[in-house]
Amino acid sequence: MSAEPLSALALWVAKIAGAVAGSAISVAYLLPRGRREAASRFLIGIVTGVVFGPPAGLVLAEHLGLNATLSSMELALMGSASASLCAWWALGILARLAEGLFSVGDKAPWRNR
Repeated sequence: MSAEPLSALALWVAKIAGAVAGSAISVAYLLPRGRREAASRFLIGIVTGVVFGPPAGLVLAEHLGLNATLSSMELALMGSASASLCAWWALGILARLAEGLFSVGDKAPWRNR
């Protein structure tokens, strides 16, 4: 058995563990309105953490000056947790921006002209 599949497996485990941890903290930090919102927030956090975790970990490590001290598994874990934690906040900001731009009725910004 070669060491490469084991390191790839360990990297995936670190990404998933970080994403789950970040999602759990996100749900606990700001309580959702119901089960459906909690489930969607949790799943969105996991997907975002797995996809964007390693690049986020690299950026954070470079910004904090930890490049030489952290392993690739630690970078993936840290990045996945932070990306997962921030996913719901970023989506909330985008939703409010879209709501303000594309609202229909008297509140639409282009109707005042």
